Parts: sequence; C-alpha cells; structure tokens
Amino acid sequence: MKINELASKLGISTRTIRFYEQHGLLPGVKREQNTYRVFDEQDVWRLQTIIALREAGMAVKEIREVLDVEQMPDHERLRYVLELQQALLTGQWLEMRRMAETTSQMLDLLRAEQDVPVQEFFEMAQQARQLRELRQNWRDHWNFDQRAVEHDVYVQTDSMQYPGYDVALSHTASTVRATAGEHGLDLGTGTGNLAGTLLAYGAHMSGIDQSREMLKQCRNKFPQMDVRIGNLLSIPYADDSFDFAVSSFTFRHLTESQLPLALEELHRVLQKHGRICITDRESEQEATLDQAQTDGMDAKAEYRIANEQHFKLSGVLHNWLEQHDYMVQRTSPYPAVFTLLAVPIHSRA
Repeated sequence: MKINELASKLGISTRTIRFYEQHGLLPGVKREQNTYRVFDEQDVWRLQTIIALREAGMAVKEIREVLDVEQMPDHERLRYVLELQQALLTGQWLEMRRMAETTSQMLDLLRAEQDVPVQEFFEMAQQARQLRELRQNWRDHWNFDQRAVEHDVYVQTDSMQYPGYDVALSHTASTVRATAGEHGLDLGTGTGNLAGTLLAYGAHMSGIDQSREMLKQCRNKFPQMDVRIGNLLSIPYADDSFDFAVSSFTFRHLTESQLPLALEELHRVLQKHGRICITDRESEQEATLDQAQTDGMDAKAEYRIANEQHFKLSGVLHNWLEQHDYMVQRTSPYPAVFTLLAVPIHSRA
C-alpha cells in the first residue's frame, strides 16, 4: 500500500510515517519509479510496533536499537524491551511518588513552623536524593546472563554459594504455607526452582529477576508463571498484588544500605495480610569477592568498596521486619543457612 493508505489504516498522519522513516525506523521502504513509497507487510508490522512502543513511553533511539536486534525472534525481542520499559517506568513512578511524599512532608512542616525550616528541608532532600541514587545505581555485578544455562547444575555443585540447595528450597516452600489459589512472588527467581516448588502447592506464581537469560530458562520450565525483568529495589508490580513473597539466596547480593529499600518495596507489593519468607546463607557479603575473580581487578575493587562494611544479613532483615510490625520466626534448614518467616501482627490499614 502507499503512504496515504497506510496512514489511514493505522490512524496516523503521513508526516508521522515520514518522520519515522527519516530516523531510520523504516529502512526497507520501497519506492516505485515515480518515487512513491510502497509499504509491505513487514513495514506495517514495524510501524505498528513503533507506535505501540512510543505509546509505552520509549524514545525513538531506543526503539531503533530494539528493532535492529536481529538475532532475537520478534516476539521475544518485543517482550524483552517492554519488560525493560516496564521496569524503567516503575522506577520513575516510585520516584514521583517519593517526591510527592517529600513535598507533602515539607508542607506539613511549613504549616507547623513559624520560620522557614531550611535545615529540615535540606535533610529531607538529602534523604530523597540518597534513595533515588540507590535505585538508579543498581547494577548486575554477577553476570547471571552468562551463567543461566548452567545455573541448575551450578546450584547443585557449589556447596559454598548454595549450601543444601534442595533442602533449603523445600523448607522455604513448606514454611510459607502457600495454599491453592494464592498469588505469590519469587524475588530473584532465577530459573524458577523455588517458584516451581510452590506451583506444586497450587499457588499462582510470579517472579522477577534482573537477568533476561535466567528468565528465558524459567519460562521454558514453567510457562504458567508470570515473570518480569526487575530488581529488588524497583519491583514491577502494583501495590497489594500478592498474598506472600519468597526469596532464596538473593538478599545476600544487596548492600546494607539497599536492604531497607528492598524490604519497603516488598512490603508495598504485598496485600494487607501478606507474609514473607526469605532463605539465604548467613553471609557477611564476602561471597561477591569470590564471584568477581573472573571479572578482573576493577570488579574486585568495586566489590570491596560496596561491601567494606560487613553486616549480619539475617540480623538486619530480622530487625527491619520487627520494626515494621511483623512477627518473625527464624529456622535453619541446613548449616549456615537461615529462613525467616515474617507475618504481619496486624492487617495493614
């Protein structure tokens, strides 16, 4: 079809189509001898995709990069980029909400004070900035994309990183006491081993992970799961979405300053009665140095800086949960491994 026909079919202007063509998003458009543009089915598909991604808030440059990734099938490529966009928008939404809360606090303070409380305003702004930087500075230091194919073998053979792996997952699943029909979230789901155990209980499971390749393995194993790209500091789900949340061998990858933000996010996506079950190795964050050996000296130095203040992981988790009105029970399914079950003392208002 010609450009006027295509514009009419898609409900856009010919000027918009020319704009996308000029910016390299429609590189294969043919021209007749009279120089009229002729669009085929592939052009229509690309243009529909462009319109959808623009509606999702994606920039033209980013769309061009997505459409140029030829080694991925169309549906897989689009799912990946939409998940990335969803994670980005979730982070932006969380920051906007944080800004609104800070502004409201400033207004309340201004009403209560005779003078302008400059120092208090400054401290609020500093706190907001620190939280924003924590989210924005999240990085994958562990190369999980490269380890995805061998992950299920790795967890069975590396007893230092994943001690008593099968026992720990089974214990976590039985501890959280999922019932048929409940909705659960697996944080750092990886290839979905813990979530798969809970699917057997009849729960509807969702999962997040920062690794596209890990999620690919998870989808192949458990196609009934809803899995999304994301990290613990910006969970791409709405408030009050889940009856329970679980995690295995994931929270140890966070720094002490990141843990409260991750727990706040977890608290946000749980329903009023939502319970939490976290299993991990009792570590003082030194395992990341071992994982960095193959990454070179720069990565090792980065890990040392990030973890120069060691802390007891279970203690930090336990304290935060108790301070936020959870009743916490600790068990040990395997030597050097802990499981924390947290149940809200009162259903949240």
